[in-house]
Amino acid sequence: MRVDDFDFDLPTENIALRPVKPRDASRMLVVRPGADQLLEDSAVLSLPDLLEPGDALVFNNTKVIPAQLLGFRDRDGVRAKVGVTLHQKVSANEWRAFVKPAKKLRLDDTVKFYGNDDGEGELKLSALICEKSEAGDLLLRFDKSAGELDAAIAEVGHIPLPPYIASKRAEDAQDREDYQTVYAEHKGAVAAPTAGLHFTDRLFDALKKRGIESHFVTLHVGAGTFLPVKVDKTEDHKMHHEWGEISEETAQKLNEIRARGNKVVAVGTTSLRILESATGDDKVIKPISGSTDIFITPGYKFKAIDGLMTNFHLPKSTLFMLVSAFSGMDEMRAAYTFAIENGYRFYSYGDSSLLFPKGD
Repeated sequence: MRVDDFDFDLPTENIALRPVKPRDASRMLVVRPGADQLLEDSAVLSLPDLLEPGDALVFNNTKVIPAQLLGFRDRDGVRAKVGVTLHQKVSANEWRAFVKPAKKLRLDDTVKFYGNDDGEGELKLSALICEKSEAGDLLLRFDKSAGELDAAIAEVGHIPLPPYIASKRAEDAQDREDYQTVYAEHKGAVAAPTAGLHFTDRLFDALKKRGIESHFVTLHVGAGTFLPVKVDKTEDHKMHHEWGEISEETAQKLNEIRARGNKVVAVGTTSLRILESATGDDKVIKPISGSTDIFITPGYKFKAIDGLMTNFHLPKSTLFMLVSAFSGMDEMRAAYTFAIENGYRFYSYGDSSLLFPKGD
């Protein structure tokens, strides 16, 4: 398919630069393909009433780390700034990262990170350039490891806000709270699973009272989620790997839910991707622990989920392709047109949608 098939015009005033307060007060557009009424203007707080007792929501409990670092490379008496966005942990002291300017860095160069962004403070961390891949990222080997490395990254790093926010304003202390789900547990993501940002203790209590189950999986979202699709055809796009995990207990419970006729609803495309990666053609969800580069476009046959709660995505993005695969291209174009015309807030800090699948 052509990438241009997933393009649309989005006015800048529809892009959310801050979340609503409280975070569960967002609007939610319900999309039901094949129903008499395709679209329903609703709200996140109405989620319990839109599901049935015995249904389950599946959340991604990854935790965002401050993975955007500003470093310095010194060579032949010349100092150059180096922007680093970590995107995949390889070992206790190694990360793959997107780096600017990558072309000016050489193998065995050392990048140094200081206590402030002017390079004049105390040296906190340094990294050796070990590899430059064809995919455009670099392998960095740090001089600290495990917990010491995590602490140093937390000290010198910044929350890697999506480009459409970062181009409008700088990251600040409020983002460290706003850009994290209330149930975040396992450190490793460099982007938030943003569908989950809407959830609060109040909403979880309402879901529990309604008899709706909550289950948790992990997918460490990589910086590749920010990368634009640069090819003309979807089949030519290469997805970056992300590490994920579903426990044996969680897989068993989700299979039991579907076997009794209830719905499994993924909260976010990240939860969806790890669930689909773990599910075979027999539609049985299996335990998984490892990397996935699953790329979902129209024509894909979903095996693990019956619904998807997700924010509104960028034009020509892999995520807009995914939701179009799930609920239909025409249906999602109609949904996005409605959302734009009715003032819905888009992207990471924006409003939500609850999508149901289009039949075969």
